[in-house]
Amino acid sequence: MSVSALKLNSFYYLNGKIKSPRSTQLFSATNERGDANGAARQLMGIKGATGTKNIWAIRLQLLKPVTWIPLIWGVACGAAASGNYHTWNPLNNEVPLALVGEDALKAFTCMFLAGPLLTGFTQTLNDWEDREIDAINEPYRPIPSGAITPEQVIAQIWALLLAGIGVAYGLDQWAGHSDPVITQLTLFGCFISYIYSAPPFKLKAAGWLGSYALGSSYISLPWLCGQAMFGELSWAVTLLTVFYSLAGLGIAIVNDFKSIEGDRYVVLVFNVLQLQ
Repeated sequence: MSVSALKLNSFYYLNGKIKSPRSTQLFSATNERGDANGAARQLMGIKGATGTKNIWAIRLQLLKPVTWIPLIWGVACGAAASGNYHTWNPLNNEVPLALVGEDALKAFTCMFLAGPLLTGFTQTLNDWEDREIDAINEPYRPIPSGAITPEQVIAQIWALLLAGIGVAYGLDQWAGHSDPVITQLTLFGCFISYIYSAPPFKLKAAGWLGSYALGSSYISLPWLCGQAMFGELSWAVTLLTVFYSLAGLGIAIVNDFKSIEGDRYVVLVFNVLQLQ
């Protein structure tokens, strides 16, 4: 069988994007459901979503809000571990309510940085780099379905990156850091996000190394951000947090299971093309 014939049997192109026959069937079935559960899944960025033409709903879907939860929790843990986060206690009036409110606002801003901005940046970038595989595994996703243009996706990636760096710098100023540690953590996290998803490194294809890069970042970086906002980072705390982040391997490995079918299709085509 020729390469061209194989490509026609396994894939065809829709709006310039690679598709498989099975992905098209899944996409049609998904869009026909149109139930409330499918709409909620669309907003959360998970499987079983229904289609929408609302560009802001589509942009939110690219951010995959369901993935923000562990990072938001990580910020809360880091803030608590600092020993300097003040909460309201009706049995203890020693802590001024103004300080409680300020700390809550600081924590919320750190969570906004870790969740919508930086996780959103990571997810949007990853969707862009995985657009061909997603056309098979998750054809309802905004990029392979053609619901959002490539220009709009690139603009969203840059907007999230720049906003994240700006908010991180503002948090450093708010915390009175002479060394902008939160900005440094942000830049490091964005660098890991890029080399995880994009060539030439594409760590996600490097087995255990890629899994650890993703999983550990999800756990250690938000924790360190929360602790740095309310306290100080020491090498002992940093190393302990990184060691704890080994648990993130499980997150990354489970995440890879949803891409098995698309990986097989794409590897099939790429391996045959190499034999031309």
